[in-house]
Formats: sequence, C-alpha cells, structure tokens
Amino acid sequence: MAKRQVYHVTKNQGNGWDVKKEGGQKASGNFGTKQEAIQRGKGLAKNAPLGQIKIHGQNGKIQTEHTYGNDPYPPKG
Repeated sequence: MAKRQVYHVTKNQGNGWDVKKEGGQKASGNFGTKQEAIQRGKGLAKNAPLGQIKIHGQNGKIQTEHTYGNDPYPPKG
C-alpha cells in the first residue's frame, strides 16, 4: 500500500501562501495568492500514488481537504 503524501496550503509570515509537504522542513513553493498555492498543491497531490491536500484559512484552521489516488478508506454515503 502506498504511503499517503500530504501537502498543506498555509499563510506564510509575509503576504503570501506556502505549499509544504507534511513533515517537511521547507516549503515546496511560495506563492503570491492562495489560488496559486492551491493549484500547485493539487498538482503535487495528484502526482502521488496516494496524495492529499489540506487547505488552511488565514487563521490556520483547515478549511477543506481533498484526497487523490486509490484511497483505501473511502467514506460511506
């Protein structure tokens, strides 16, 4: 079973947004807008055998998340 690769889109210390792989030390990318960061994060997650993106708001709380690939635990309903 492939290990899930999780990417987070978060507000950085400046005026931009970062995409960071969970557990990573450095951002995978820095972007001027949240939408640009989301597009990059989705691309990274989609290229993984099992990828996930978690999109945070300016307050740091997760707003939404998407999983791509063969999720072994799909929700029912």
